[in-house]
Amino acid sequence: MTRIRLGMVGGGKDAFIGAVHRIAARIDGEFDLVAGALSSTPEKSRDSGAALGLNPDRCYGSFEEMAEAEAARPDGIEAVAIVTPNHVHGPAAATFLRRGIHVICDKPLTATMAQAAELEAAIRHSDALFILTHNYTGYPMIRQARAMIAAGDLGAIRVVQVEYAQDWLTEAAETTGSNKQAEWRTDPERSGAGGSIGDIGTHAHNLACFVTGMTVESLSADLQSFVPGRRVDDNAHVLLRFHEGARGMLWCSQVAPGNENGLRLRVYGEKGGLEWLQEDPNYLWFTPFGEPKRLLTRRGAGASDAANAVSRTPGGHPEGYLEGFANIYAGAAQAIRAAQRGDRAPDLDLLPGLEEGLAGMRFIDACIRSSQGNAAWVTL
Repeated sequence: MTRIRLGMVGGGKDAFIGAVHRIAARIDGEFDLVAGALSSTPEKSRDSGAALGLNPDRCYGSFEEMAEAEAARPDGIEAVAIVTPNHVHGPAAATFLRRGIHVICDKPLTATMAQAAELEAAIRHSDALFILTHNYTGYPMIRQARAMIAAGDLGAIRVVQVEYAQDWLTEAAETTGSNKQAEWRTDPERSGAGGSIGDIGTHAHNLACFVTGMTVESLSADLQSFVPGRRVDDNAHVLLRFHEGARGMLWCSQVAPGNENGLRLRVYGEKGGLEWLQEDPNYLWFTPFGEPKRLLTRRGAGASDAANAVSRTPGGHPEGYLEGFANIYAGAAQAIRAAQRGDRAPDLDLLPGLEEGLAGMRFIDACIRSSQGNAAWVTL
């Protein structure tokens, strides 16, 4: 079986997430990176392509040029990974979708609600797939938690607590001139109006919904920009009401010293509770009400079929961020091959896509509207 020919938009020199996507795409040998528009200028794009060993003829100066040229080639790309700042997601994805090229896009969906509407139209009018890389949904013990909740192990869900805390923007890193990530992620023209809520809050929101199978009906948000002069939020406290009747709290912060990547999820139902931490991802704590707390481990006793299906190494051998990301790419490859056969991939429901992307955009928009109204309750 030949590898899927993959292109990439963004992800050139000094880009963090592009390298992660390339590693994830390689882990299972399903993709072959053959083309790219890797940087914002033709010169940088060629240099980045050369560093990756790409054919110079397939290192493009823009995503528009790349889409047109690759669609005309008999050996053109079959899928493209979009790993740019948020404001490029929509235009780039729509350009490739119109040419029937499958899209694997970093989150959030777009920078603005207007861009999201335009991209939604492009997705719905294309036969190509659109996959959004909410990578934390690919962790084995997250799949375990989702399966347990769906099976009723916790009973009716009552309370959801999710947080995502970092400290890398505690100071004005965007003003130093040496932190490219800080510069664009705190620029509302490139990141969108949401700062921490768009960058990491959307991950927390998506994870809570993915694991519980519930959707947020309304929220009350208090957003802060603690660093003087910062134009987007760097901390947020959000109360959640779910359609299914459960209540929740979401905290996201990029100004919390001592936290590197503190994504944490706790879910409590009438029969028990679950707790998972991204920095220790191979463990899931399960406490049936009135019984001792139980530690479930990846590939260990009690691991579910859902978790084992996305585990690569034996129990006790840690898996984490890159493997979780690779599970999204593995699912994307399965879905792309199924689409090429005219079939539907059996696990397509596990792949984040348009609906999850739109939910994330509505979450950002609702948080901003609520905070502007002094944390008033707003519907999504």
